[in-house]
Amino acid sequence: MDSIGLDLHKRESQLCILTEDGEVIERRIVTSWERFTAVLGGRPRARILLEASTESEWVARHLEALGHEVIVADPNFAPMYATRRRGVKTDRRDARTLAEACRLGAYRPIHRASAAQRHVRAQLAVRDALIRTRTRYVSVVKALVRRDGLRLPPGDPVHTEAKLAALALPAPLAAELAPLRVVLEPLNGEIATADDQLAAVAAADPRVARLRTAPGIGPVTAVAFVATLDIVTRFASAHQLEAYLGLTPREYSSGERQQRGRISKTGSPRMRALLVEAAWRVLRSPQAGAAPLRAWAERIALRRGRSVAAVALARRLAGILYAMWRDGADYRAPRPAAVAVA
Repeated sequence: MDSIGLDLHKRESQLCILTEDGEVIERRIVTSWERFTAVLGGRPRARILLEASTESEWVARHLEALGHEVIVADPNFAPMYATRRRGVKTDRRDARTLAEACRLGAYRPIHRASAAQRHVRAQLAVRDALIRTRTRYVSVVKALVRRDGLRLPPGDPVHTEAKLAALALPAPLAAELAPLRVVLEPLNGEIATADDQLAAVAAADPRVARLRTAPGIGPVTAVAFVATLDIVTRFASAHQLEAYLGLTPREYSSGERQQRGRISKTGSPRMRALLVEAAWRVLRSPQAGAAPLRAWAERIALRRGRSVAAVALARRLAGILYAMWRDGADYRAPRPAAVAVA
């Protein structure tokens, strides 16, 4: 079977084919459905290696439809680049390196999410973009209002228009804010629609319902957790998941010296941020079900501060959600003794 390395880019990609006879074929092609079909559609079944990227999923599915075996590899796996010379990097060399790694088996495949979860991830990404846009608009509104000696009351950003309507705005300020006020209401409507779509996903998935029994976990966090993991059994332990989400500390240890730094922040920034938000909700929650976790985090806060405690609690929540999903069990508050030991 031929081994093919494909260095993907937005407009053009580099191809390197190592045939069973030892021939090396190198080509640069346009990154399009038509060109992939023209160049690789008529070839015998081959093993194709490409790095995970924005374009990798649709390219992989198209090449599989053409009859090839496709591996989407983790670009952070250093042994995959063992044959590449240091100090010289070109697309041609990268494609040749991928082809050699494909032939040698020196790669680490990534998990390719199911079509359903890819759709949910896209919905979450769109919702995030809408919320970030609203946050920027509201920040500008607040700054302009404060500039003129006024102040918006604190509260949910969805009520910004109502708060502005209650203020006696000077005519110049009202004219300055008018374009933002025009777009804020439709933006709130789109965010509400996105929330309704995610609520429908949550209502139809029993895994989400189970995860929501944990303290601080709402529908968006639970839906995002399921979409991020896709298949819970691909993680051997809770610690492996916590590392995947970037919630474990970096380590710089050698010999007798052991040094740990800040969290690695690898993996999904969205999922990590949602877990930290959930941890803050637990820290501020008066509910009895959250008391054991809150007490555990408060002891850390006394030593390291509340921000560090929130991140530590986010890591613990990730492990709890993993165990609930893996075991098919609803949340049970840990016993006080168990929390004290943890």
